[in-house]
Amino acid sequence: MQNTDVTIAEIEKKLRYISHIVKQKGREILNHYPITPPQFVALQWLMEEGDLTIGDLSKKMYLAFSTTTDLIDRMEKNELVERIRDNKDRRVVRIHLLDKGKHIIHEVIEKRQAYLTEVLENFSESDVQQLKTSLDHLYGEMENFQDQEKEKNNR
Repeated sequence: MQNTDVTIAEIEKKLRYISHIVKQKGREILNHYPITPPQFVALQWLMEEGDLTIGDLSKKMYLAFSTTTDLIDRMEKNELVERIRDNKDRRVVRIHLLDKGKHIIHEVIEKRQAYLTEVLENFSESDVQQLKTSLDHLYGEMENFQDQEKEKNNR
């Protein structure tokens, strides 16, 4: 194995470990709220993208349509979201994020950010900035790679 291969393997392993720790911490935080991790993911998508159909949300979450419908049913009962008929096409139903759902998202994200602030306490300001720059670059390259793959698959 070449040095580059070893480095890539180490990066992949660290990213996997970091992802696991962040996910675990996120679940600990969610234990204090009346939502499940998949519901939190759905709320995040609705917060970021705006109103979505169940089909669109299913695709974004990589869940079956029926699973997403059940998820939305439970969230609607808890007054986190509501179904709204599209004004232009009454057959289309969109999922709309309600204030209670927005409030939970904001609180949970604030707590996640507070956790990260604690973790990064021993990092210098320039180290934090460098980490952000590197993560921005990695994320951008991953998005470009995904877009290129989609283009290839659509040909």
